[in-house]
Amino acid sequence: MTRKRPKAPLSPAALELIAQRFRALGDPTRLALLQAMFEGERTVQDLCALTGTSQANASKHLGLLLEQGLVARRRDGVFTRYRIADPTLERLCRVVCGSLAQRHEAMRAHLA
Repeated sequence: MTRKRPKAPLSPAALELIAQRFRALGDPTRLALLQAMFEGERTVQDLCALTGTSQANASKHLGLLLEQGLVARRRDGVFTRYRIADPTLERLCRVVCGSLAQRHEAMRAHLA
């Protein structure tokens, strides 16, 4: 398989933006919140119940995900509903999970 590479090196500013995106994805609580939203829009209360995190903690993490453009929110009466805003997130998670599964299987085969 050939891999596409950028024609020119990325600028330091572009690399910083990419690093910020990966930092936003580098927290288990934020990943759990995103996973809960893969099924569709969720209220903060739904997300707290599904992930076992407090409302204050969920709100903090959702704020960072919102700032990074990974999620979007809308008001619905007294509720705030969150959804995945970046359509590439689910595909990225599948790629990472698949890679980890292959690595785990290779390690298991090596140890057998």
